[in-house]
Amino acid sequence: MRCVQTCLLSATLAAISCGCHGRTITGRTVVPQGERPAAKDATREELLAAYNAIARNMKTLNATVELKPTAGSRYSGVIEEYHEVKAFLLAERAAEIRMIGQAPVIGKTVFDMASDGDTFRVSIPSKNKFLVGSVAGERNSTKPIENLRPQHLLDALLWPEIRKEEAVTMREFNNEQGRYYVLTVLRGGYQLEVLREIWFDRANLQVARIQTFGPKGTLLSDASFSDWEPLDGATTAQSTASTAATTSTPAPTPIVTTFPRAILIDRPHDDYKLELQVAKITVNEEIPADRFKLEQPAGSELVHVGETADAKPATESKPQ
Repeated sequence: MRCVQTCLLSATLAAISCGCHGRTITGRTVVPQGERPAAKDATREELLAAYNAIARNMKTLNATVELKPTAGSRYSGVIEEYHEVKAFLLAERAAEIRMIGQAPVIGKTVFDMASDGDTFRVSIPSKNKFLVGSVAGERNSTKPIENLRPQHLLDALLWPEIRKEEAVTMREFNNEQGRYYVLTVLRGGYQLEVLREIWFDRANLQVARIQTFGPKGTLLSDASFSDWEPLDGATTAQSTASTAATTSTPAPTPIVTTFPRAILIDRPHDDYKLELQVAKITVNEEIPADRFKLEQPAGSELVHVGETADAKPATESKPQ
């Protein structure tokens, strides 16, 4: 079991961390059956242990990514004129996240987004707007720019742990893309509902997909992961463990060593689809609290999303 668990941990950790010029993941490649690698075997307990090892040990991340919006996505209205945007992303459990997007070459800020688990803030300099709203308020606006939600990225990057009290089933799934194990996490008591589905590619036992569901089976998020590679500075984990072995302190839990270079996040009910190509990433380094703070730029228009999402601000002048 230790061998399988180590393989799972290394592969799955790679899906969350490093990358540079990763391959595009917006399409699905059909691999001829004769060219597919042999499917690896794992038990439900081994898959659970591998997933939770990542979920428990990913505390913070600091990444540089390339963002590629897809047609029709609400992000397209903000960054489509640049085709690609370089972004600097910070995340910390349990709910802190910030992402600053800049236009290539000129370095112009396209957006600056932050969320602390209760309130999200989004600055759009080109529109001279500063959006503020409640994370719990999921009411969509008729103005696409007001539907950006930085917290939507968080669960795709820092996975929630599967708790002992949660019921988990396991099944196999095969199609023209490959062969998979699927862990289904259930919630509720008398009336069970699907909370999450975690897909493991049996070619390498890496996490390939995580789907998150809301009440009544609503698909909230569908995140795909590929191009797992070693993390930047992964040797830190080995040196930390070695140091602990020479002291009386307990050995630390395994540290993340791999992460996916390519991540595709699809939120169908939010009209949100975004591809992230990870160019550089480090994990579990301390991030100063002030780096998550986003203040309203001077002279920008404050928009309270959710309160008057579909109404004109009181101070807005009527068109002439």
